[in-house]
Amino acid sequence: MQAVLTKETKSIDINLNQTLERLFSDIDTADNMTKNAIENDIVRFGADAANFLVDKVRTAKGSQRGVAAMSLIRIGEDSIQPLKEKAIQDREFQWIANYLIREISGK
Repeated sequence: MQAVLTKETKSIDINLNQTLERLFSDIDTADNMTKNAIENDIVRFGADAANFLVDKVRTAKGSQRGVAAMSLIRIGEDSIQPLKEKAIQDREFQWIANYLIREISGK
């Protein structure tokens, strides 16, 4: 039974990542109203999207990076652990992670 659960979990993660990639692919050409709608859709995934968003903040540029960062802030506390974990792995990312964590925690 454990193998089935693991397989299903991986399938869900792949589907979520594909969905998030599709949403992000539209950001660069979207007007502000559409960007806001895309961000709202992304935030609805909540903690499930946090790891994907952390990677987007690290790798994306421009509007995509901004939407990823704002989505992490809006998701809130559930974003903090993935940010901390990535900051430990990537020293160059630490200042960005620390900034986002401060924004989330209000400190």
